[in-house]
Amino acid sequence: MANQQLSTRHLLGIKYITPDDIDLIFETTDQFKEVINRPIKKVPSLRDVTIANLFFENSTRTRISFELAERRLSADTINFSASSSSVSKGETLLDTVNNILSMKVDMVVMRHPAPGAHMYLSKHITANIINAGDGTHEHPTQALLDAYSIKERLGSVRGKKVVIIGDIKHSRVALSNIYCLNKLGAEVKLCGPPTLMPKHIESLGVKVEHNLKKALEWCDVANVLRIQLERQQTKYFPSLREYSMYYGLTREVLNSLSKPIVIMHPGPINRGVEISSDIADSEHSIILQQVENGVAVRMAVLYLLADKRD
Repeated sequence: MANQQLSTRHLLGIKYITPDDIDLIFETTDQFKEVINRPIKKVPSLRDVTIANLFFENSTRTRISFELAERRLSADTINFSASSSSVSKGETLLDTVNNILSMKVDMVVMRHPAPGAHMYLSKHITANIINAGDGTHEHPTQALLDAYSIKERLGSVRGKKVVIIGDIKHSRVALSNIYCLNKLGAEVKLCGPPTLMPKHIESLGVKVEHNLKKALEWCDVANVLRIQLERQQTKYFPSLREYSMYYGLTREVLNSLSKPIVIMHPGPINRGVEISSDIADSEHSIILQQVENGVAVRMAVLYLLADKRD
């Protein structure tokens, strides 16, 4: 495996890692992709490492992907769900984590509804922390697997035009993707209704386009986001049907373009809302490759951070 090391002890967000860190994660991912495609998919790399998976918010895909990555690396794991824990009885985040760390845990993979929870924790505990999503802030491993999937499909990320479509306002995937794609030299455009576009988002070095057809005609890759109804306290558009009419990806829309484009989606998909089934399952889509790459990218992150233990 790679001899180099990451510049940081934690993966708190893409904002806090360097382009060299991302390249190293990708090189390591290449090697783990070979591992997970072998008949025996396990390596003993983290045999002496104990990892706690702390999910204070519901998650299926990210949690399963991390658990699988940890098993493939032969780590010992503790799985913790907030809904069935002392957190629901009023215990603080720090108390919860300290109780788990007293069981001699080396690394913490955490999803939490509060933006910045991981940063707070990193100042108080010695274990390595991986951010599996903090509120509407960041979701770094999703951005890494998205960028890795683009590189795999198109040969590189540099110079590629990527449009992120949908609920930008509530999306931690969008923010992490913006940071990651910018660091790797891609051009990024955002597309969605004005009500779902954060103010001053252009200050992050992206352009905004409200017309879906124009955005798709411009791009090489379209990363389609889910409408996050569970994060929306007010109505940002009249109806899902209307949203789908203006911003839904359909065969008709794709056929009207002058070139083929690559379609991505971080999942879970609202079929028939932001993307139609025939597009999600088409030859243009790399959605299932994203899922496969997610395990290899998370193996790479866990492996590289294990090298940075105190």
